[in-house]
Amino acid sequence: QVQLVESGGGSVQAGGSLTLSCATSGRIFSSFALAWFRRAPGKEREFVAVSSGTNTYTNYADSVKGRFTISRGNAKNTVNLEMNSLKTEDTAVYYCAAGPLASDYADRYALWGQGTQVTVSS
Repeated sequence: QVQLVESGGGSVQAGGSLTLSCATSGRIFSSFALAWFRRAPGKEREFVAVSSGTNTYTNYADSVKGRFTISRGNAKNTVNLEMNSLKTEDTAVYYCAAGPLASDYADRYALWGQGTQVTVSS
């Protein structure tokens, strides 16, 4: 059974840092792209960052560039999202997604985690 499990969410003050992790199991190949999306209260789900299966390509939403860093674990079937200089507008449920190709579009990913809450207070 395929699973993606996020961890590392929590509450932090603006300007602080958090690191999210996503572990995959089952038929998630190390060659799959792993991405992070988020959904803020009352808003649509939005792309945050992606790492290709080869870990040679990464992409970020403009809103997080320079503050967030996506990285693959040594086993390649895990992905981390280091979030620095957090802002209140980063408050959202963060989801890990896996798919054969790196994309900014949520509908390109068939496999999703349950999400982890990140709350940034002022």
